[in-house]
Amino acid sequence: MLPENLGYLFDVPLQIQPLSPVILQDDVVLTFKDLDERCNRMANALVNLGIGPGDRVALMFSNDYRFIESLMGAMRLGAVPVPLNIRMGDEALTYVVVDSEAVVLIANWEMAARARSLVPQFPGVRHFIVDGEATGTSLNYDQMLQAASPLFARRKTAFDEVCLQPYTSGSTGKPKGVLLTHGGQIWNVDLLCKLEAFDDRERALVAVPLYHKNAMLGAVKPMLLCGGSMVILPGFDPVQVIRSIARYKVTYMTGVPAMFSRILSQKEELSRNDVKSLRYAVCGSAEVSEELVSEFQRTFPEAIIAESYGLTEGGPDPISNCRYGLIKRGSCGRQIPGSDVKIVSEDGITELGPNEVGELITRNPGLAKGYWKLPEVTKKKFRDGWLYTGDLMRRDEDGFFYFVGRKDDMINVSGENVYPKEIVDILLRHPNVREAYVVPIRHPIKGAVPVAFIVQSGTGSTSAEELKQFFLKYGAPYAYPRRIYFLDSMPLGGTGKIDRAQLEKLAAEFEEKVQHEPA
Repeated sequence: MLPENLGYLFDVPLQIQPLSPVILQDDVVLTFKDLDERCNRMANALVNLGIGPGDRVALMFSNDYRFIESLMGAMRLGAVPVPLNIRMGDEALTYVVVDSEAVVLIANWEMAARARSLVPQFPGVRHFIVDGEATGTSLNYDQMLQAASPLFARRKTAFDEVCLQPYTSGSTGKPKGVLLTHGGQIWNVDLLCKLEAFDDRERALVAVPLYHKNAMLGAVKPMLLCGGSMVILPGFDPVQVIRSIARYKVTYMTGVPAMFSRILSQKEELSRNDVKSLRYAVCGSAEVSEELVSEFQRTFPEAIIAESYGLTEGGPDPISNCRYGLIKRGSCGRQIPGSDVKIVSEDGITELGPNEVGELITRNPGLAKGYWKLPEVTKKKFRDGWLYTGDLMRRDEDGFFYFVGRKDDMINVSGENVYPKEIVDILLRHPNVREAYVVPIRHPIKGAVPVAFIVQSGTGSTSAEELKQFFLKYGAPYAYPRRIYFLDSMPLGGTGKIDRAQLEKLAAEFEEKVQHEPA
C-alpha cells in the first residue's frame, strides 16, 4: 500500500524491516525505525512551535541526513518544505525565503553561520532552528528533537495537496517556486521503482546536492520506498566517490556527465579500489558521449549506464530509460506508463512527426500544480492540462526521445537556428575531446555565433584549428564554433552540472582580450 502523504514514503520497509539501515553518513547509521521516530519528532517539534498545514518551512542544508528528516517531518504535519539551493548568492537566497513566505528556517551546522547572518533579512521567519550553538532566539536542533515525542498522529492528506516547494534555478529570471503534490510525487517514485526493479538489496550513493531532484527523485525517494539504503557524501569528490563505492558496496548512483568523467579520470584510485559492486548508474542533464560510455563499461564491467530526462515541474520524470529494457545511446528514453508526451511545433498545437525538432510537452499525474504566486506564468506554461517544458526534442521511429536543447539556448546565426548540443555532439566524437560545452557570443554582423570550451581527454592533444576543421567535416558551416578555448576542467554549478553562466562570462572576457590584442 502506498501512503497518502509523501512524508510516510517508507511505510512498507518500516513494517517489514524496521531495523535495516536506510541512511549511512560518516559514522551515523539510521535504521528505518530510527528515521521514522526522528521524522515524528520533527513533526511534533514544529507543531509545538505553532506550525500547521500549509506553512512554509525553509531548509538550508549541505548534504546531511537531517535534511531528509526535516523534509519528511514537515510534510507529515502538512507543512510545505522549501529546499534552498545553498549555491545561490545571498541576494537570491533572500529572495526565495521571502517570496516563499517561510515562517521557519532550519539550518545544519555547516550552514549555521551563513543562515544566522541572513535571518535578519527574513521578516516572515518566526523560528530559526540550527544544528549548532543556539544564540539569541534561535533553537538547538538536537535539543528540540529530543524534547519532542517519537509518536505522531496521522492526518488525512489529499492527492493534490502541496507537499514541496522547490525553486527553479532562476537562469531565465527570478527563481520560481514549484508547487508539487503528495499524490503526484508518490505516483512518480512508485512507477520509477517498478520500472527500475529497485528492491531492498539496492544501496545508492548520494554525492549530488540533496536539495536537487537528481538526488531526491534519483536516489532518496526510491530507496525509501523500496527498502534500500543510501550513502550520503558531503559533496562530489571523485576520489571519495570511488572509495565509498568500495567501502559501502554501492550498487547504484546518479550524476551528470562531468561527474562521471572526473570519476573515470582517477585511474590510480580506481585500480586501488574494488568497485565491482556498482550495477547501475543514471546520468542526466546532458548527453553521455560514446567515449564516456565505453570507458565507463571498461571500468565498471558489471554496470549499466543510462541517460535520463526530467524537470522539476514535469513529474519530474515523464521520460526514462530502464536498466533492463532496450537502451539507445544518445536517447533519454521513452515515455513512461501513465505519462503523455508530445513534440509540438512553434504554434504549440501541431504534433510533429519522427525526427522533427520541436518543444516537448507532457501531461501526467506528477505535474506541478503551477508556480507559487505567479498565475500568469502558470497560465503560460500549463495549458489544458499540459506542461510546456521549453525543451527541444526529437523522437525516432521507435519512440526514443533525444534532447536537442533549451528553446532559450538556441543561437540565431544570421537567421539560422543553431543548437549548442548539436555542436557538442560533433566535438565529442573527436578522440582527444573529453568534455565540450558551447555558449554564444555577440557578433556585429551575424548577431551571435557559437564558441566552444574543451577539456581534452589526456590521450593526446589537438589545436583549436584542427577541431574547427573536424567540426566542418561533419557539421553545418554556419554552426561551427568561431573560437575554441581549452580548460583543465569545466566549472561546475551547485547541482554538478557545468556552470553555463561562468563559461559565458569567461567567453566574454576572452573575447575582450582578443579585441584588444595588437594586430
